[in-house]
Amino acid sequence: MAVHDRSQPPALKLISLAVAADTYGVSIKTLRRRISDGTVSGYRVGRLIRVDPDELREKLLIEIPSAK
Repeated sequence: MAVHDRSQPPALKLISLAVAADTYGVSIKTLRRRISDGTVSGYRVGRLIRVDPDELREKLLIEIPSAK
C-alpha cells in the first residue's frame, strides 16, 4: 500500500501594505499599483491585502550597476 505525503507547502510570511511601504520606503499607493500591474503578488486575507516581503525584496530592489 502506498503512503501519500500529506505535508503542506511552507507557509508564506505575509506582511501588511503599511509595513511593506515603511520597510521599503515606498507609498502604499505604489504597492497597490504594483499589485494591480502584476509586478508584485498581493494576497487577500479576509478584507486585508498582504504581500510577501521576500518577493518585494526581489522585485522592488534593483541593484544599480557601478561605473568602472
